[in-house]
Amino acid sequence: MAITLTNPAGLPEVDVYRQVSVGTGSKLVFLAGQVAWDADGVTVGEGDLAAQVEQCYRNVGTALAAVGASFDDVAKLTVHVVDWTPDKMPPLLDGIARAAAALGVTPAAPATLLGVAALDIPAHLVEVEAIAILD
Repeated sequence: MAITLTNPAGLPEVDVYRQVSVGTGSKLVFLAGQVAWDADGVTVGEGDLAAQVEQCYRNVGTALAAVGASFDDVAKLTVHVVDWTPDKMPPLLDGIARAAAALGVTPAAPATLLGVAALDIPAHLVEVEAIAILD
């Protein structure tokens, strides 16, 4: 496996991700930000942050699988949430947990959460992008 995840001493341990990933592979994979579209381009979970997060992570999983990768190969995730406030953390984490259960994975790569004013269309509440490394 090309990715090693760790929480170094001296940094806080976070339940939902690791602070550092070290990649030793030779093939980099950059995924476009995934929004809550199904395969037909229809928005899933309009108005429901948890449902949209779940769909975004499922889409990341689909994109990774298309190039022979999985969440085990992800070195970095970036999550963009429209009009972020701390009260959105529970549905965000719920959506991630639902996706993880459905996909049979634990997405634990280092992650950055960004609050944004808007995304591509008003119905989209979240977008998830990933960088993976393959051997």
